[in-house]
Formats: sequence, structure tokens, C-alpha cells
Amino acid sequence: MTAEDPLSRIDDDDYPAYTMGRAAELLGATPAFLRAIGEARLITPLRSEGGHRRYSRYQLKIAARARELVDQGMPVEAACRIVILEDQLEEARRINEEHRTAAGSHHAADA
Repeated sequence: MTAEDPLSRIDDDDYPAYTMGRAAELLGATPAFLRAIGEARLITPLRSEGGHRRYSRYQLKIAARARELVDQGMPVEAACRIVILEDQLEEARRINEEHRTAAGSHHAADA
């Protein structure tokens, strides 16, 4: 399969495959919810050549987490901030683990 083959994108979590309507349907949300989390800068949908919003699977996962918090009664802006902080914390943990693993392999080589 070549990079030009559309099927090569089928498993790409970052490929903007979903229209706003389809994304809202999958989330059980409204297009207004997707616009609100976009305005809160939680996710930035890509735009099609015609200017329509397109969402990736990764963005839908983030949106689903925000939707959980909103469903629990949290304002959209607060939910988005929490999801952003959770994402930053997860990234920091991943980086720390990489450093720990690298440091461990350096110490093993020194022994």
C-alpha cells in the first residue's frame, strides 16, 4: 500500500475523517458542543477544502472525555481545562518514564 492509497489512512488516529455531524452523532452530542470545545481550544478541527470542520479519532476521544465532565454538570470551559491538564499530566508522565528507562539502561551499562 502506498502513501497515496486512501486505505493507508484507515488506522490513522490523526486523520480528519469525521464530519461535524458524524462526530456529534458518535459522541451523542450536538454540533454546538463541538463548536464550544473548539472555541475553548480543546480541539482544533481541520478544515476540508470547502471549509467544513473535520475531526480525527484522537480529537473525538478528547471530546468524549470533555462530554463526560459536562454530563456531570461541569461548565464546558472548566471541562476543557481539566482535559487539557489531564493530557499535559499524561505527557509529563510518559516523558518521565522515558527518562527513567533511559537512565536505567545507562546505569546498567556502567555496572
